[in-house]
Amino acid sequence: MGNILYIKNLFVKKESFELKIDELSIGENEYFVLLGKTGSGKTMLLETIAGFNKVRKGKIFFKDKNITDIAPEKRCFGFVYQDFALFPNLKVKENILFSIKYRKIKEYKKLFDEIIEFLQLEGLLNRDIHNLSGGEKQRVAIARALMSKPEILLLDEPLSAIDPSFRYEIMEYLKKIVPKYGISVIHVTHNFREAAFLAKKMAVILNGRIVEYGNASDILNKPKYLETARFLGFKNIIPSSLLDNKIKGYFTVDPTKVILDKKPTKDISIKCVVDEIVPFIDHKKIYLIYGKMKLFVKMNGNLMKLNITKGEEVFMNIDKKDISFLRDKYGTKDK
Repeated sequence: MGNILYIKNLFVKKESFELKIDELSIGENEYFVLLGKTGSGKTMLLETIAGFNKVRKGKIFFKDKNITDIAPEKRCFGFVYQDFALFPNLKVKENILFSIKYRKIKEYKKLFDEIIEFLQLEGLLNRDIHNLSGGEKQRVAIARALMSKPEILLLDEPLSAIDPSFRYEIMEYLKKIVPKYGISVIHVTHNFREAAFLAKKMAVILNGRIVEYGNASDILNKPKYLETARFLGFKNIIPSSLLDNKIKGYFTVDPTKVILDKKPTKDISIKCVVDEIVPFIDHKKIYLIYGKMKLFVKMNGNLMKLNITKGEEVFMNIDKKDISFLRDKYGTKDK
């Protein structure tokens, strides 16, 4: 399976913000998530792919064709906005069929019926837009985009304006789009759960630059870079000098992989002080102090019976095989 979209040495500037993408590729029939916090440049990158921003440097290739300076309407991409961007003066059906006025869609009636059935919109076709819920509006927006038969579907924070109780329902629809329609999806979000549920491949973007790119599960569970781990909220980011004074950088370990004991028992044993114990039904969360750092352990099963109290000295015992070293990609200062 080859790449459908390829970006090389991209530079875009809006006011004082600079978007610099050294290299990025999106595969055919791939659900790709661009993950980043607010103001990181993820929507700016999505809009640049769509053709809405002027590229100062670099190139964007679609199916090996340079589309850097091609107008948005000629790119065959569908765009679904965060706020749906539906036409309030048109009924649901008219909104969905809007694109056929500008795109020559053969047998559009068959495609329309298929999309309506897929997104379960049969009962909404004659409704006014202002009478729809957030989840219904998003399904209509997705239907309108699919009606244009895009080769890539671009989704800008598609779940942020939807009530949390309906987000999983929309995610189920989104996940089925790639196999059903044979297109690629680029989904922008700041939400880790969305990324974990939907993405096959993903990239983390911070301050206008791609920090990490690869398989979604690898990045979310074992990131390579310090910046990614901090963004994802990893609790245990420990200087590697603790293992060996000659080793620079940091390492991290899954809180569930740590064995807490009153004595050292593993390859790596870190003497800490218990700062806080938070009990749950099936586990305990233990917060520890090591120097100026606050570390975290999640205890399950029999380990919950370990009798420790706040202020007591304990050892974080870790197998070497369970640690992941983190590189500092852009020289981030320690926080």
